[in-house]
Amino acid sequence: MTLKTALRRARDTLAGSGIEDAPLEAELLLKYALKISRARLYTELERELSPREEEALWRLVERRRNGEPTAYITTSREFYGLDFYVDPRVLIPRPESELLVETALKLAQDRHLSAIADIGTGCGAIAVSLALELPEAKIYATDISAPTLEVAQVNCRKHGVADRVHLLQGDMLAPISEPVELIVANLPYVRASELNPLRFEPRLALDGGAEGTERIGRLCRQAGAKLKSGGCLLLEIGQGQKEAVTSFLHDLFPDGEIEVAPDLSGIERVISFSLIASQPRVAR
Repeated sequence: MTLKTALRRARDTLAGSGIEDAPLEAELLLKYALKISRARLYTELERELSPREEEALWRLVERRRNGEPTAYITTSREFYGLDFYVDPRVLIPRPESELLVETALKLAQDRHLSAIADIGTGCGAIAVSLALELPEAKIYATDISAPTLEVAQVNCRKHGVADRVHLLQGDMLAPISEPVELIVANLPYVRASELNPLRFEPRLALDGGAEGTERIGRLCRQAGAKLKSGGCLLLEIGQGQKEAVTSFLHDLFPDGEIEVAPDLSGIERVISFSLIASQPRVAR
C-alpha cells in the first residue's frame, strides 16, 4: 500500500465513523505513525508502506475511531502557530481560545504590561504564547492541578520561556502575591448537566457548575484585589453566557468598562473588563 492509498483509506475510515475534519486527522495520524513531516509525506506519496508501518497506522486509526482525540494520540496540538505537548492530564487547547491571546496583545499595544496572570493555565498554551510575544512581561500561570502543571512545565521548557513563566499551584488567584496589569482566564464554562460521560479529557477542566459560570464568577470576585489600578480582566465564556457574566461584573464594579468580542463563528467569546483607576481593589 502506498502512502497516498493509506492516506485516502484512513480519511474514508474516519469519515465513515462520523469524525469531522477526517482529511486533516488522517494526515496527522499518518505523519505520526511514520514519524515524518508534512512536507516529506507529500513528496513520498508513491512510496510503499512496510507491514510494520501499516500496522502502526491502523492501530492509531482504530484508537481514533474509538473516540480518543487525535491530540492525545499524537501528544501534540497546534495553538497560535505553536506546537504544544498534550496528554490526558490537560484539556486540549481550542482554536477559539486564541482570541484571548489576540485580545491581550491588542491591549499590550496601548499599555505597559509588566505582569500578567494566566488562570487555569492547563497545558500552558496561553501563557507560553504571551511570553513569546511579550518578552519583557512576567507571566504567572496558575492551576489547581499539580499533574496539569507538569505538562505546562514541559511546554515552557520546549518553547524556551521557563525563566519567565512562573507556574504556581493553587486555586485561581490565590497563589499570586502581587497585583498584575492583566488577568487572562479560560476557565471551565460547560454546564454540569451538559457534560457527556468523559472518557478522555479531564472533567475538572470542563465543568463550570450548574450554570456554567460558577468558576468565572469566583474569579471575578477575586479579581479586584489582584488587579493594579486600571488593570484588565479577559474571560473566555461559553455560548449564551454574555448577559450573566457582564451583569455580574457590573454589580461588582459599576464603573468598570466592558467589551465583548466574537470568535470566528460569531459566538460572543471573550469579555474584556477594565478596572478604572478610581475603583478600590478589594475582593467581594
